[in-house]
Amino acid sequence: MSMAVTPKTTSTSSRVLRYIGFVAMPLIVIVWSLIDLSLGRELVEWIPYLASGFSMNILITICAVTLGTTAGVTLGLMQLAPFWFVRLPAQIYVQIFRNAPALVLIFATTYIFPFEIVLFGNYLPFPDWVKAVIGLAILSSAYIAEITRGAVLSIPTTQWEATKGLGFSRLQALRYVILPQCVRRSLPPWMNVASSMAMGTSLASLVGVHELMHAATDASTAVRRLDFTIIAYVVVMAAFFTLCYPIARLTRRLEQRFNAG
Repeated sequence: MSMAVTPKTTSTSSRVLRYIGFVAMPLIVIVWSLIDLSLGRELVEWIPYLASGFSMNILITICAVTLGTTAGVTLGLMQLAPFWFVRLPAQIYVQIFRNAPALVLIFATTYIFPFEIVLFGNYLPFPDWVKAVIGLAILSSAYIAEITRGAVLSIPTTQWEATKGLGFSRLQALRYVILPQCVRRSLPPWMNVASSMAMGTSLASLVGVHELMHAATDASTAVRRLDFTIIAYVVVMAAFFTLCYPIARLTRRLEQRFNAG
C-alpha cells in the first residue's frame, strides 16, 4: 500500500534539507580543524583576513543590485514608452549588455574609468571595487529591465482600461495599480539576478579587488599547505552560501506576504 505525501510532509522534508545544507559546510570546516589542530590554528589566524575580504563581497553585492535595480526598472519602463526616441536607446542598451559576460564588463569598467578623478583641483582615487560595482550594475540593469518589461506586459489590458475609466492618467495607473502587481511577479527572477550578482563578485578578484577569493588565494599562497588550500576554499563556498541563501529566504517571505495580501 503506497503512502500519500502531504504538502506538510514535503514542506518539512525540504526545510530539513535546507538546514542540513546550511550547517554542512561549516561543520566540515570545524571537524577538519579539530582533527588537525595545526590546520585549525592556521585557519583561525586567517579568518579575520578572509572576513575582511567577504565584507567587500557584501558591499559590492548591495551596491550593484541597488544601482542595477534602479536603472533596470527605469530602462524597462523606457522600453514601453510610446515615443521611439525614448524606447530605442533603452532597447539597444538592454540587447547589448544583457548578452555581455560579467567578466568582460568588470575588465572594461576597470580600464575605461580612470584610476583617479580631478575634482576642483583635488585628485580623488577611483577604487577598483567601485568599478566592479559599475560593471555588475550594468549587467544586472539589463536583466532587470527585461524583467520589468515582461512584468508590465503580463498585466491584463483590462487593468489599464479600468484605471482609464476611473480617470487615472497613464502615470497614475502605472504607479498605483500596475507596478504594485509587477513587484510580486518580478520577485522570483529578481532573486535569481541578485544571487548571480552576489556570486559574480568573486570575479572582482581578477582585477585586484581585495574580496574573499582574493583573500583566500593570498592565504593559500602564504601557508603553502594543500589541506589548508582545500579548507580555505570550503570556507569560501560556505561564505557565498550564507550570502545567497538569505536572499532566497527573504524573497520567499515577500512572495508569501504579497500572495496573502
